Amino acid sequence: MLLSAASMSVFGLWALLPAGFVDYVNYHPLNEHLVHDAGAFQVGIGAALLFALIWSDALVVTLAGFAVASGLHTMTHFLDRHLGGHGTDVPILAVFTVISLATIALRLRKKATA
Repeated sequence: MLLSAASMSVFGLWALLPAGFVDYVNYHPLNEHLVHDAGAFQVGIGAALLFALIWSDALVVTLAGFAVASGLHTMTHFLDRHLGGHGTDVPILAVFTVISLATIALRLRKKATA
């Protein structure tokens, strides 16, 4: 599982780099923002695999992986706003990230007091 997590995370981070995967593939026409989004979700999958090694609670693992992916997705929309999109993309995506983090905190608190 650690190898899978590393693979997803490394290639995901590479896709997020400004002069990373997009320049390497040199495939045109290329949707740079789509590659960045794919990288964000790959890192989220890699993070979920790592979290599964730490936590036995499937809900926390899933939410934590989602929070990483969602946070990075929010970041890609902010950094790529010059490529298009809507003015509401970043705040709406950020809300999903915050909700997932709050849910994780509530779940962990509940488990700690049980």
